[in-house]
Amino acid sequence: MAEKRAAGLFDLRGVLALLFAVYGFVLTVLGVAFTTQADLDKAAGVNVNLWMGLGMLAVALLFALWVRLRPLTVPEGEQPEQSERDA
Repeated sequence: MAEKRAAGLFDLRGVLALLFAVYGFVLTVLGVAFTTQADLDKAAGVNVNLWMGLGMLAVALLFALWVRLRPLTVPEGEQPEQSERDA
């Protein structure tokens, strides 16, 4: 059986985790520090930015755990012969 090697560069889960973390952090900060009473009144008393930010941070954590626990592996193929490389 061919050996497997990690291919982290091509794994989109890491990129998605980073994006969710950045957006989640921004929304959490907006929800904690910059929410006015008028914003809460528009959203029926729910701090939407805070809850969505925390949710996105949780999703980012899940993606990061997924990348860490089940890394993407690619089977290492056979080396082509000299005549195939020259073609």
